Amino acid sequence: MSSLKSDFFFINSLKKIKKEDWNACVDDDHPFIQYEFLFALEESESACSQTGWKPYHYIEYNDVNEIIAICPLYIKSHSYGEYIFDHAWADAYHRHGLNYYPKLQSAIPFTPVTGERIFISKKIRNKKDKIKSIINNIIREAKKLNVSSAHFNFIKNPNEWDAEEPIMIREGIQFHWENNNYKSFDNFLSTLSSRKRKQIKKERECLKNNNLKVKLLSGDNLQKEDLEFFYECYLDTTGRKWGSTYLKKEFFMNILSNFKNKILLMIAYQNDSKVASALNFLSKTHLYGRLWGSKFEVPYLHFELCYYQAIDYAIANNIKYVEAGAQGEHKLSRGYLPQKTWSAHWIKEKDFSTAINKFLNEESKMINHHKKDLEALGPYKS
Repeated sequence: MSSLKSDFFFINSLKKIKKEDWNACVDDDHPFIQYEFLFALEESESACSQTGWKPYHYIEYNDVNEIIAICPLYIKSHSYGEYIFDHAWADAYHRHGLNYYPKLQSAIPFTPVTGERIFISKKIRNKKDKIKSIINNIIREAKKLNVSSAHFNFIKNPNEWDAEEPIMIREGIQFHWENNNYKSFDNFLSTLSSRKRKQIKKERECLKNNNLKVKLLSGDNLQKEDLEFFYECYLDTTGRKWGSTYLKKEFFMNILSNFKNKILLMIAYQNDSKVASALNFLSKTHLYGRLWGSKFEVPYLHFELCYYQAIDYAIANNIKYVEAGAQGEHKLSRGYLPQKTWSAHWIKEKDFSTAINKFLNEESKMINHHKKDLEALGPYKS
């Protein structure tokens, strides 16, 4: 490495750096930014050049070869698996005879979860200036690569995103549940309106009415056959609903071997047979609901496994938030309230940047109105 005060590189594989070095710089128990999770995506070829997610991670070192900054990056040849929808931007580019792809993307593949996208070592005192410097470095690299744009999805703090060139902020909405020091699920229910309380109680009867029991598995209690069953459910669901299976079986086997303490797998049994499953990930403060599937249709079982069991677990384990994935206004009546999400965008073509910025300003007004309307429909007592 260079003997300069700091030097940055773009790497095409996490194999080129040590797990301990990456995780030490991240210094965060957020599961999706951990080396183990991102490496499993690469190693399983779920996120690779062939699937349109070519790794191109930003790594900055100091003069004693310590990693002082990280930004997970990918060169994308499409917009799938991102959950920030820019297909209309791509269409506009193509109508004008320009290529929108490839583009540079900072995101956790197939994971619409808010978190830091640029990580700075504690050894750096002026974090704000360093973040700006890194964004500038990434934009300069985007120009060298001759890509159309650079995007940073589900960023944590939109006020940090500043650069020498215009950075546009886009807003969205997700539905999250917050644990207000509830003592039990019934205690949570007592804060809801009578109608919503009755609705949830009725939906939770799906277990008794169908002779179902739920087991929660994590760490050493999680076995290979459990994740193999989950993967069968995942294939059934993606095949029926989306028609696209992003994550390969090897990804799940890899995280079972290297990441099982961050996993919470919920399995519904009918008698001794497994019938449905939901995969979650854990941090100290959050439970992240990610994927689910069922071998056959059971009314309300999706709500039970993905929403109510998650709330139960969060209350029992003093977890502050449950994030149940992208979209889904049906989550509102089940206690999950609308929360803002943000992404940051740099567009190389000035005319398109101006037009998109105008669109984002109008979209932001619509998002704010929509969020207020949703809040007015919330299930909690006034």
